[in-house]
Amino acid sequence: QVQLVESGGGLVQAGGSLRLSCAASGRTFSSYAMGWFRQAPGKEREFVAGIASNSGITNYADSVKGRFTISRDNAKNTVYLQMNSLKPEDTAVYYCAANRVIRTLSEGYWGQGTQVTVSS
Repeated sequence: QVQLVESGGGLVQAGGSLRLSCAASGRTFSSYAMGWFRQAPGKEREFVAGIASNSGITNYADSVKGRFTISRDNAKNTVYLQMNSLKPEDTAVYYCAANRVIRTLSEGYWGQGTQVTVSS
């Protein structure tokens, strides 16, 4: 069982930056792939970024490549999402997810979400 708690969301102007954090419980954090998804009002939840358990592999949605960076600190049981050059279309609730591999993140554990609002 893995419990995930996101933090770091907020209101930012377009072009600004935010860093999201996701703290995970459990002693097996380092064995899980981690990722971020987001859901905007009226839209389906979509994949944003994922990172393998050993940090050797990362994946990004095309819409965030070059602007967002996912990283993890296994000693702190935490995964991060650094978001730069934010756009109004990045406004969404951001969710942290965990599972054994990146491609199955949506079938694993979820956090409660943190709101990110980007004003134009």
